[in-house]
Amino acid sequence: MSSRDRILGRVQRALADVPQDDTPYEQAIPRDYLREHGARRVAETVDLLAENLADYRALVHRCAAGELPTVIAGLLADRKATSVLVPPGLDEDWLAATEVTRVADRPESTPQELDRVDSVVTACAVAVAETGTIVLDGGPDQGRRRVTLVPDHHICVVRVPDQVVSSVPQALERLDPTRALTWISGPSATSDIELDRVEGVHGPRTLEVVLVESGSGPDDPC
Repeated sequence: MSSRDRILGRVQRALADVPQDDTPYEQAIPRDYLREHGARRVAETVDLLAENLADYRALVHRCAAGELPTVIAGLLADRKATSVLVPPGLDEDWLAATEVTRVADRPESTPQELDRVDSVVTACAVAVAETGTIVLDGGPDQGRRRVTLVPDHHICVVRVPDQVVSSVPQALERLDPTRALTWISGPSATSDIELDRVEGVHGPRTLEVVLVESGSGPDDPC
């Protein structure tokens, strides 16, 4: 008997005395909680995202769409990066202003090979303002999960305001639960029992988020 069979057997035994007409799970728990906290205009929501990202020690940059290649090139130069990992679907124009060696996201790449890459540049699936969280879903412009967990420096581009939502419930509506979702709130960090903070233990030590204007008006509602 496999571990899976044992676990499912325990679940079945635990549910054996549940009446057939018991209230369905979907109805048993009230779902009348707030979907977002307060009404905000788009610009205010984006400002809240930037504030909460910074509170989690991410480095936040804001620019217009035409400035993005220059901004990314500058961030790589400041990092003294000599190599950058590139997901297969990343917009080539984003790296047009830099001559840093590009490393392809290959399934056969080992963790050791990824660890030798200086930086990785990705897009994101959605960003949550109230929690300062960016979410990756493994799309072509984001790459596989480990390419954003092994390199020490991650540059993540968020299209503003198209990819910004106020709350987690709003983000979940945009995400496919069958995909491998990575929720990131700041650089990787952990603390021991004495609350000594250590960064870079199970992810990038430095997270830089670029909020790039995508053209929607600043006062459009989220």
